Amino acid sequence: MTALLTAYVLMWPVIVAGVLFTIVRSFIAEAREARREGRPLV
Repeated sequence: MTALLTAYVLMWPVIVAGVLFTIVRSFIAEAREARREGRPLV
């Protein structure tokens, strides 16, 4: 039971890190594309 609870608690930071990584990667790609096209990011 303790191992399951530990795994459950520890998987959330991994999921959050994965989502954050995806968002940051997409943001960087959009920023590069906007800079190439000469348009503002916002």
